[in-house]
Amino acid sequence: MKNFTRRHFIQHTSQVMAGAGLISSLPFSTVSASVLGANEKLALGVIGCNGMGFSNLTAHLKLPDVTCAALCDVDANVLERRAMEVEKMTGSKPKTYSDYRKMLEDKDIDAVIIGTPDHWHCLMMVDACEAGKDVYVEKPIANSIEECNIMVKAGERYNKIVQVGQWQRSDEHWNQALQYVQSGKLGKIRLVKAWAYMGWMKSVPKKPDLSQPPAGVNYDMWLGPAPKRPFNENRFHFNFRWFWDYAGGLMTDWGVHLIDMALLGMGAVAPKSVFASGGKLAYPDDAGETPDTLQAVYEYDDFSMLWEHAVGISEGPYGRDHGVAFIGNQGTLVVDRGKWEVIPEVGEGKYKTEAMPVQNRSGRSGLDKHAENFIACVKSRQKPVCSIEIGRLAALNAQLGNVAFKTGRKVYWDAEKEEFKDDPDANALINAQYHGNWKLPQV
Repeated sequence: MKNFTRRHFIQHTSQVMAGAGLISSLPFSTVSASVLGANEKLALGVIGCNGMGFSNLTAHLKLPDVTCAALCDVDANVLERRAMEVEKMTGSKPKTYSDYRKMLEDKDIDAVIIGTPDHWHCLMMVDACEAGKDVYVEKPIANSIEECNIMVKAGERYNKIVQVGQWQRSDEHWNQALQYVQSGKLGKIRLVKAWAYMGWMKSVPKKPDLSQPPAGVNYDMWLGPAPKRPFNENRFHFNFRWFWDYAGGLMTDWGVHLIDMALLGMGAVAPKSVFASGGKLAYPDDAGETPDTLQAVYEYDDFSMLWEHAVGISEGPYGRDHGVAFIGNQGTLVVDRGKWEVIPEVGEGKYKTEAMPVQNRSGRSGLDKHAENFIACVKSRQKPVCSIEIGRLAALNAQLGNVAFKTGRKVYWDAEKEEFKDDPDANALINAQYHGNWKLPQV
């Protein structure tokens, strides 16, 4: 998507921030339902229902105006188990599909949730929009910058509502924290830190390739546009995140969530440069490919951001295993999924700004509110709180960090041209590589 400038970002996010409570205190549920009607039920289909796809569905089914019409998964074992769980929750068993394209032909489905591995998101979202469905797509929105741009174009061309699963945008305590960041009380913010220290993550033990996938698994369909490889349990279900064919490691998994909050708090779009250093330092001989330890330094117009991730370690900055710290001349605000606080700077024997004790998260979960916002926007046709354009920005910044790591040098980004400056090797990493009979969508 060419020429997505800071001006476009500000124009777009002013609407989003109003919906999120950063400008207005109106809750999401007050969004007027003017298209389908407030009491009309929406039928959802889910593509990829093993992990977050099913968590997203569960959040949506808490709403009285939502039904589950269909489930789709390439693992028949998962599909049957989830269909039984939906029947237990709702009293009605959904239709089941092994091929998402067949599910999209169902005219009774209003919207779909995409909870597949990252390498499938782009193709499925474009196909869903073309089929007339609104979409809730998991983050990161795609596994390449090129796919991210295509997804934005698809949302615009087909005029569909697309919500990205960066649900922290719907969590009130994050919005309260970012209001404080933007109040000026911290003074000039020169540095933002974002991090994920995943102490619970153990090594991925090497396992042999299998001559056949497990019974009930359509492995060719699972691979889709990814390179053809023998079935290996390490690359299947949850652990796909640690292999470049399908995802971008912790940088795009947790990084998208937390970098998104850094961008929103600072009103930033894309960096001028990125440098990254790290590697497989915790478990150098395990089966994963993506770095288990990484630091990436982003240079924006008037501040820097430091991203850090590490597996096997829980004690991150400020004693938190994840979070974002906005470091200003007067004080530092630290926020994570559970709480936020302000740590004032001290000068001449006194605080430079007010101390803010820990503000704990309360109320309904951000994921539940995110689902509510999506359904309200499907009915009203208003922009959701985390539109595809916003999802693209978070994914772009995370992908830039991974490109810097892969090239092993500082890379310089031209936001107007949407390419790296004088760096053909880095620019080659912008593009998606589709394999087999699968073709990159043309929008």
